[in-house]
Amino acid sequence: MAQQDPRIDAGRLNAFAAAVYRQAGMPEADAALVADTLVQADLWGHQSHGVLRLGWYLDRIRHGVMSPVTQPEFVVDAGAVALIDGHDGVGHVLTLQATREAVRRAKRHGVGVVGVRMSNHFGTCMYYTRLGALDGCVTWLTSNGGPAMAPWGGRQKIVGTNPWSVAAPAGKHPPFLMDMANTGVARGKIYLARNRRQPIPEGWAIDRDGAPTTDPQAAIDGIILPMAGHKGYAIAMMVDVLSGVLTGSGFLSQVHSPYKTAEKSNCGHFMIAVDIAAFQPLAQFHARMEQYIGELKSVPLAQGHDAVYYPGELEAASDLANRRDGLLLPEDTRAGLAAIAADTGLRNLLPF
Repeated sequence: MAQQDPRIDAGRLNAFAAAVYRQAGMPEADAALVADTLVQADLWGHQSHGVLRLGWYLDRIRHGVMSPVTQPEFVVDAGAVALIDGHDGVGHVLTLQATREAVRRAKRHGVGVVGVRMSNHFGTCMYYTRLGALDGCVTWLTSNGGPAMAPWGGRQKIVGTNPWSVAAPAGKHPPFLMDMANTGVARGKIYLARNRRQPIPEGWAIDRDGAPTTDPQAAIDGIILPMAGHKGYAIAMMVDVLSGVLTGSGFLSQVHSPYKTAEKSNCGHFMIAVDIAAFQPLAQFHARMEQYIGELKSVPLAQGHDAVYYPGELEAASDLANRRDGLLLPEDTRAGLAAIAADTGLRNLLPF
C-alpha cells in the first residue's frame, strides 16, 4: 500500500517558518508576519506563493539584497497621501504598514493613498487587501515585478507579471478578493511541466526567437505571454506606472524577481483604501454585497459546473478545509523545507 503524504499542521508550519526568519535577523513580529503570509497562501491553495518561497527570502537576506530589519522612511506625509521609502527592507512588513496607513487615512479623509518604493516581494496581494476589507474599506493594491513578458509587438522580456488585487467586505460572506498577475499562466506551471517532461499548451509562451512553443524549457528561456493579449499587457503597464514610476521605485528591467536571490529588487507598491462609510452606511454596503452575490449565484449552471463562485470564495473554503485537515505539500516543497531545517539547525521544529 502506497504511503500517503503527511498532513501538516498549519500552526506548526508557521512556527517553523517564523523561527527560520528570526534566526536570519528579523525582529520577532516581522518574522511572524512573513511566515503567516506564506502559510496563508498555502491554506488558500496558492502553493506557488506559499512556503515554497521560504528559502528565497532567506537567501535574499543572506546575499545582503534585503535587509532583515526594515527601516521605513516617510518621504511624503500629506493628509490622505503618503510615500514610504523601504530602503530594501522586507516587502511584507512595508506592505502591511502601507495597508494600515491607507486605511487610517481613509477613515479620516474618505480615501487613503500610500506608495512604497525600494521594497521587496511581499507574497500575495490579497493578504493585504483582505485586511483593509475587514476594516470596512474597499482596497486596491498593485506591485511590479521582474521581467517575464515582452511589450506588445516585441520579443525581449522587460515587463513584469505585475500583480494587483481589489478587495471588499461582503456581509455574511467571506470578503470579495480579486488577485491576479497579468500573464496568461503562472510561471510555476511551466516549471512544473518541465519537471514532468510534459509539453505546454500553445499560447502560453514564445521562445527566445519569438516563435510559439510547447517546449517548457524554451518557454522559460523565452517569454511568457500576457493574459488576453494586448489587454493583459496594458494592465501590466498600468501597474508598473503606479508601482514603479509614480512611487520613484524601479520599473521595467530595473526590477528583479524574488527568485533572483542575489539581486536587489527595486520594486514598488501602490495601495488605495476607500472608506465605505464615506459613501454609504457600512451595513447598507454589506446588504448590497449580499444581494449582489445572491444574484450571481441565482443563474443556471453551465455544463460541468456545480456552483457559481465569486472571487475569494474558493480560497475561503480551502482555508477552512486545510486548517481542519492539515496541509498537503508537494514532495519537492517538503524536501526544500527539510534542507532549510538542516541548514539552520531547526530540525526539531520541522512539522513533518
